Amino acid sequence: MNQSSSGQVGSGSPTYLAGLLLHGRRVIVVGGGKVARRRVPKLLAAGARVELISPEVDAALRSLADSGGLVWQAREFTASDLDGAWYVLAATDSAEVNAAVTAEAEQRHTFCVRADHADAGSAWTPATGETSGVTVAVITSHDPLRARRIRDRLVEVVVEEEL
Repeated sequence: MNQSSSGQVGSGSPTYLAGLLLHGRRVIVVGGGKVARRRVPKLLAAGARVELISPEVDAALRSLADSGGLVWQAREFTASDLDGAWYVLAATDSAEVNAAVTAEAEQRHTFCVRADHADAGSAWTPATGETSGVTVAVITSHDPLRARRIRDRLVEVVVEEEL
């Protein structure tokens, strides 16, 4: 494994793909912008108990909070927010806050995706697609557009197989 003395895994490190079973488990999302807006619905669909920590949130996330779909803490992140979390997403506009979230998750041995600097986290989010009861996931070496193109082609193959 390509790991630095700080414990950070380098960009050349291979990943181990796993399907996280998050149903009923506490997941923390720090940040209320476009990344959270994209990822929170999938976490909720997986049955995660999502807690969103952010002074401000996107309108769609506010609507989810208002309807009881998630818990929104309208404030800044504190280290204790991660106590008991199974999975964490650091998705703020602040590199310093994202680094603090990632460091706290690392201390707790909790997997953390860092949206602004993928190599600094302990997990990556794949490009996913679902059709006909099949979920495909693609991770590339930091080329999300390529991952989406490959994902789309794989989904097409699954659809063609059904015909």
